[in-house]
Amino acid sequence: MIQQRIALVTGGAGFIGSHLTEALLERGYIVRVVDNESTGNRGNLAHLADKPALEYTRGDVGDDQLIRSLLPGVDEVYHLAAAVGVGLIAKAPIRTIETNIYPTQLLLAAVYDHHLKGEAIRLYLASSSEVYGKNPTERWAEEDDLVFGSTTRSRWSYGVSKAIDEFLALAYWRQHGLPVVVGRFFNVVGPRQVGQYGMVLPRFIQAALAGESPIVHDDGQQVRCFAHVYDVVRTVLDLVSKNEAQGGVFNIGSDEPISILNLARRVVSKIDPDLKINFQSYSQAYSDDFEDVRSRIPDLTRLRSTIKLTPKYKLDSTIEDVIAWHRR
Repeated sequence: MIQQRIALVTGGAGFIGSHLTEALLERGYIVRVVDNESTGNRGNLAHLADKPALEYTRGDVGDDQLIRSLLPGVDEVYHLAAAVGVGLIAKAPIRTIETNIYPTQLLLAAVYDHHLKGEAIRLYLASSSEVYGKNPTERWAEEDDLVFGSTTRSRWSYGVSKAIDEFLALAYWRQHGLPVVVGRFFNVVGPRQVGQYGMVLPRFIQAALAGESPIVHDDGQQVRCFAHVYDVVRTVLDLVSKNEAQGGVFNIGSDEPISILNLARRVVSKIDPDLKINFQSYSQAYSDDFEDVRSRIPDLTRLRSTIKLTPKYKLDSTIEDVIAWHRR
C-alpha cells in the first residue's frame, strides 16, 4: 500500500501559500499548514476547511519547538513564511529582517536533524527577485551578481535578508547534502492577493472597482513581469519533484515585460475606461530615501532546461481572473 505523502507549508494561509496548499491537497497530500496570520489570512483556506487531509496550526515559524513538533513524518517542506510587500518592507525593516532570517535558520536546523536520522525531507525555500537588488543587466540570471544599495536605504533590507536565507539553504546542501531547492519569485499575481502591502496589480484593481483613479508611482515606466499564481505553484511542485533541481536556484515567473503605467491602463480599460491615472512620487508613497529598480525581467533558461514550462495564463487573462475574484 502506497503511504500518503505529507507536506508542511509555512505561511500556508498567505496568498501563494494558500494556493500551494490547495494544489498539494489536490495531489493527495496530507498538508500541515503553519501561519501566524500577520500577513496571511485563514479565510484563504476557508473553502478547504472540510478537508480531513488539511491540518492547520496558528503559530510562528520562529517557534523552534512548534516547528519540530510538525516535522515528524513530513516528506516535503515549503517555506513561504516571510515579510511581504514593498509597503511593509519600507515601514518595518526590523520586522522584515527578523521574519526572513531567524525562522529559516531554525527550520533548516530542524530538517537537518531528521536528515541525520535518514529521513530525506525535501525543502523548498521561497526567495525573491529582490535578491538581485539593482543589478543593471537587461535580464537577470541566477548566477548574476547581487547589487544592493547603501545600508542607509532600508529598501534593500528585504533582498539582503532573502539572500542570506539562500546562502543558509545552499550551505546545508553543500555541507550536508540536504535536498533543498531555492525559487526566486518574480511578481506573482492572482486571486486572493490584496493591495494592502503594496502589491501593484490588486492595488490598481481595488481602486478602479471603487471608482477611484489608480495611483502609479514615479513615472510608471518601471518594467515588470507578472505570472499567474496557478502557473507558479505548478512550477514549484514540478521543481521539488526533480532530483536534478536539488541544490539549485531558479527564477520563477513570467518573462513577458510590461511597464507599470501600461499595466494600469489595461486594468482601467477592463473596468472603467473613463477613469484617469494619477501619479505619486516615491517619497510620497514610501519615504524620501526610497529606491526602486527600473527593470525586473527574469532569464528563465535554467528553469526551462530543468522542467517542462507550460504557462496556461497570459497577462490579460490573469488580470481578468484577479478582477473577477475582487468583484466576488
